[in-house]
Amino acid sequence: MKVHERIDGRLRSFIETQPMFFVATAPTGPGGHVNLSPKGMAGTFVVLGEHRVAYLDYHGSGAETTAHLDENGRITLMFCAFQGPPNIVRLHGQGRAVPVTSPEFAELARAFPFPPDTHAVRSVIDVTVDRVSDSCGYSVPLMTYEGDRDLLIRAHERRTDEDLAEYRRVKNAVSIDGRPIF
Repeated sequence: MKVHERIDGRLRSFIETQPMFFVATAPTGPGGHVNLSPKGMAGTFVVLGEHRVAYLDYHGSGAETTAHLDENGRITLMFCAFQGPPNIVRLHGQGRAVPVTSPEFAELARAFPFPPDTHAVRSVIDVTVDRVSDSCGYSVPLMTYEGDRDLLIRAHERRTDEDLAEYRRVKNAVSIDGRPIF
C-alpha cells in the first residue's frame, strides 16, 4: 500500500476512468449499521481538485450515506480495477450531502461533465479527501464492462417532481437505524 499526498496524474486518470466505485459510511459509536453502496453511471463522479471529489446521489432504496454524513461526515470511496493492471484506490475524507433543494446544489451540479437530470438526483455528495492510498488489487477479479444500466433513470422518468418529493419524505426520511435525513 502507498499513501499519496493528493489526487493527481495517474491516480486521477485511474479514478476518472472507473465505471463503478463503492461508498462506505458508518454511524458514530458502536451501534448502528455500516453502509456500503456500489455507485456508477457515466458522468456521475468528478474530481474537483487534489483533495476534493463529488458524485451525484440518485433516489434509491435507502439514504444511509446521507444520514451518516449528517451525523459524523466520515466517508471512504473505493475504486477497483476490474480490467487492465490490478489496482485499488481508496479516498478517505469528510463528506456532506447537498440536497437538490439547496441553493448550493446548482453550483455543484455544474461541475459534472453534462448537466445532470436533476429530476432523478437526490443530492450531490461533496467529499473533502484527507487520505489517498492505493494497493495492489491482485485478488480483484477480471471482469468485462458492458455498459451502464439505464433502469434507475427510466424508473424516475415515470415519476413527477411531486412523486419524488413524496418518495423522499416517505422512504428516505430516516435511515435503517432511525436517523433523520435532511
